[in-house]
Amino acid sequence: MATTDDDHRDERMDRLTPGDVAIDILGRCLLPSPVTGHLGERGVHFVGAADKVLLDDSLSGLGGTTADLAAQPAFELAGPRDKIFFDPRTVRCGVVTCGGLAPGLNNVVRGIVLELWSGYGVRQIFGFRFGYEGLIARCGHVPATLTPESVAHIHHEGGTVLGTSRGSQEPAELVDNLEANGIGILFVIGGDGSMNGAMRVCAEIKQRGLRIGVVGVPKTIDNDVPFIDRSFGFVSAYSAAVDVIRSARVEAMAARDGIGLVKLMGRHSGFLACQAALASTEADLVLIPEVTIALDGDAGVYVCIERVLARKGHAVIVAAEGAAQELIADQLLSEARDKSGNAKLKDVGIFLRDRIVAHFRQRSRETTVKYIDPSYAIRSIPACPSDSVYCWNMARNAVHAAMAGNTAMLIGRWHGRFVHVPMALAIRQRRHVDTDGDLWMSVIEATGQPRAFA
Repeated sequence: MATTDDDHRDERMDRLTPGDVAIDILGRCLLPSPVTGHLGERGVHFVGAADKVLLDDSLSGLGGTTADLAAQPAFELAGPRDKIFFDPRTVRCGVVTCGGLAPGLNNVVRGIVLELWSGYGVRQIFGFRFGYEGLIARCGHVPATLTPESVAHIHHEGGTVLGTSRGSQEPAELVDNLEANGIGILFVIGGDGSMNGAMRVCAEIKQRGLRIGVVGVPKTIDNDVPFIDRSFGFVSAYSAAVDVIRSARVEAMAARDGIGLVKLMGRHSGFLACQAALASTEADLVLIPEVTIALDGDAGVYVCIERVLARKGHAVIVAAEGAAQELIADQLLSEARDKSGNAKLKDVGIFLRDRIVAHFRQRSRETTVKYIDPSYAIRSIPACPSDSVYCWNMARNAVHAAMAGNTAMLIGRWHGRFVHVPMALAIRQRRHVDTDGDLWMSVIEATGQPRAFA
């Protein structure tokens, strides 16, 4: 059975004292920091000497009475339990992948199958085809029988061997099919829409008094699920985006006043755009949904581009797909939604491209804008090695949780440890880039762009 980071926690850590982790300092700091110089009036949140991270963030490590510990909100640690609920000899398990593609889907499917088969001896594992649609009997999708042999090499490919779909199905029909197939555990690999669907399935199961477990493995290339350090496929996605940003820079440098414009995923959260920009070191301007965008003004996008062109002769812009939607609200199909219920956004890349070209044309200045949208190419790549390991640990911990009878939960990673997160909590809100936090500050310092556009 594979190890996790927790397995490498040295028992000698218990003998450390505050003095052991204290940092030497050369003397009192008396000079004001110049870091805030280009960050605007709001400045930056400075780290104080009292800001510390606990050496051991587990409740047992905090000490105190049992009552004190019980009063602290804490996630269950993931991992194998000494007693399990389902009998491996008889339980039938189902796996379904839902929503858009992300690197690592096949890795998670493979990991679930291998842990069930080799770790617990489960022999009845089925893959439902094309998302929740595969759980609707009248759609006629025959479940695939999953074995170690059938999933042995699927992690080398992008996408999902089970297929996927978007859309909301009737929970009663889904549970009817689970009952008909004798499924005791359903593993759902998907995003917030998929987990909302899983919650409705759990409610229907509970109403019928059935003993069917539903365990989720969260999938979001936007990395916007709360209480999860990172979603699987995220590292693969921004790593692939780095190559795209570098290509945009090459295109921009090849023309006089060339501008490379790259649109990346991120409907409501700009994590992917931020990480890709930082990793590439090529971006001059990063636009994310969390920051209101202004095109005109002394600190607007146009002026920022003009300054970069004056300094370098070319510019690279990275925009998350949900950025600047407030500027194109009049063009937004506010009533139009996809099958998952998400509002259909207008293409911010095309919007920015056309506005930038028009702006410089009005000033009789010729620019060449090359717009690149690599979204679907990035979604379909295989997982990188880091994500492969992460997917395996997500998958096996999902199996441990499910075999122990846990339900209506998903696997997360909090403070570096895999934990059990209630689905209801995970879908309550969405993670956003903290515009006062370290990630956005690092983007501002790397690009030199203003903290806010006005």
